[in-house]
Amino acid sequence: MEKNIPETPVMHSFKEAEPMSSSLSMKNSIIVLVVIAFLGVGTGFVLSKVTSSNGGSAIGPGIKGKTVGSGDIKIFKDAAEGVLKEGGIEGEGQYHLVRPGGDSQNVYLTSSLVDLSQFMNKKIKVWGETQKAQHAGWLMDVGRVEIL
Repeated sequence: MEKNIPETPVMHSFKEAEPMSSSLSMKNSIIVLVVIAFLGVGTGFVLSKVTSSNGGSAIGPGIKGKTVGSGDIKIFKDAAEGVLKEGGIEGEGQYHLVRPGGDSQNVYLTSSLVDLSQFMNKKIKVWGETQKAQHAGWLMDVGRVEIL
């Protein structure tokens, strides 16, 4: 007994896909590139405003207890507190800390690690290394700052 089995072809033919319009593909590519560029610029802007622990970016100096600079307190053993003002004494220091007791108690400051200008007129505590000075009673190279 033989059954009539219809033969089905092993290979099927598919409809050919219509080629995409090259101008549509080019427009999509341009849109994707513009979106990526926009996101990259936006991310860079946001990251530039983020708080940094190494003193490299703005920290919002009004935040009490915020510490900026080196975390290695073995290097920066000397410390002083006061209100930061601009100006040194006879070329020594770029800033100074005003402390109780008058001008003779000022600490004159320089720093290559921390941007001290962002702490102007704020009460701060600084850690650093005392330097030799000709005119300043106390000249310090600052490595760490805390807002009080």
